[in-house]
Amino acid sequence: MHPKKRQRKNASAMKLVGKLVGLFRNAAGLTQTQLADRAAVQTETIASIEQGRRSLLPDLARRLDELLDTKGALETAVDNMPEVDLIPVWAETFLDLEREALALSFYENQVLPGLLQREDYARAVFGSRVPAFSEDGINAQVATRLGRQAILRSSTPPTVSFIIAEAVLLDRLGGDKVRRNALRHLRQCSSLPGITLQIMPIGRQSHAALDGPFVLLETPDHQRLGYAETQRGSQLISDPGEVSILTQRYAMLRTQALNAEDTMGLLDRMLGD
Repeated sequence: MHPKKRQRKNASAMKLVGKLVGLFRNAAGLTQTQLADRAAVQTETIASIEQGRRSLLPDLARRLDELLDTKGALETAVDNMPEVDLIPVWAETFLDLEREALALSFYENQVLPGLLQREDYARAVFGSRVPAFSEDGINAQVATRLGRQAILRSSTPPTVSFIIAEAVLLDRLGGDKVRRNALRHLRQCSSLPGITLQIMPIGRQSHAALDGPFVLLETPDHQRLGYAETQRGSQLISDPGEVSILTQRYAMLRTQALNAEDTMGLLDRMLGD
């Protein structure tokens, strides 16, 4: 399906659910702030959902049904949204959640996580896309990626854990200069407050995440979610059982990867420092 058609379909369904939330809230005589307080979420969360800019996740849908006495209407709507609507195109919902997250955990085995990419590395990533982006397209993608990194240097940064496969560091994406800049940048980022960086070494006889990369995050409302990307899409994972599986895998990965001190030592050796 063409991406633009998917995006319109996705937006229409999200807006429909958002309109229902607003309708039920008004019928209950509540403001957005009052509903947010009772649901233990931020007012912006309710506003974004009602405007169709953010997906209503199942856990919050159940809470709102109870608060608004809507007899499961919102949970039913969310549960029966077409799959494309539960997987927002271009991961817009994940990017919103990432900006507000209390904690983030990344496992990556193909490229450096976006939050750790320098501009030259990001250009190499988007320049490798097939079919190719236009120059303006690359510029836009790079700007968005670099803009995300502000959360690492905010006054109240999230707690962030990165586990990166050693093969990513050995790759020469963009050339030797880009690789060396990337390694030095990783070394610098590893000393930022709240960040833990670990490398999964090559040559292990066991590995907890052979199914591929994923992200775990904790929202300001203390909801735990997962996120994964494939060749042709992305998936926001809210089912508690599935999130639990990813959490268990990440915990095992942390024991299998080099610890933070050994990771810094490896980076220093790669840099020749």
